[in-house]
Amino acid sequence: MTNHHEKIEKSAGWLGILTVVAISFGTLVEITPLMFLKETTEPVDGLKPYTALQMEGRDVFIREGCTNCHSQMIRPFRHEVERYGHYSVAGESVWEHPFLWGSKRTGPDLARVGGRYSDDWHYAHLMDPRSVVSQSNMPAYPWLNDAVLDGKLTAKKLETFRSFGVPYTDDDIAGAEAAVKGKTEMQALIAYLQSLGTALK
Repeated sequence: MTNHHEKIEKSAGWLGILTVVAISFGTLVEITPLMFLKETTEPVDGLKPYTALQMEGRDVFIREGCTNCHSQMIRPFRHEVERYGHYSVAGESVWEHPFLWGSKRTGPDLARVGGRYSDDWHYAHLMDPRSVVSQSNMPAYPWLNDAVLDGKLTAKKLETFRSFGVPYTDDDIAGAEAAVKGKTEMQALIAYLQSLGTALK
């Protein structure tokens, strides 16, 4: 009697093909329904696209490797909600490209940091973290206060995000360069941090 199971296990080719088929089917079953759920495809009420300055700040956040130590996703666990605030929902991130959820928490989660501290606090923290959090092991970023934005690529960034479905207007794009020109990367990063988690009340 032929043992089909044994035949497949002894054939690397068939085993590989059927493994890919099984994983592909499982992926479709898991992901496809999410593409049609309102909760995962529509923005939460009050969500606004990043301003030109916030967009530049987001790029500074990515460039400086802040995602290596800070996540932006609060999981629905009691200890996280009590520390950081309401757990993250998919509708807050529908305009994020790429998502900056992360999983590394050398530093605190930043999903709800917007409005928690003043601009002056963020400035002091970025210039010298231990001046406001004595036990911090975060490096300082004083050069951000000297780096001045010219805004030459800002409009292009907004146009690119609009092609992904972010509702930027022609006026937003036309005024992007002027909105950031002469501002420092420090100001941009603080503007970005102050926007995080403010849509979900």
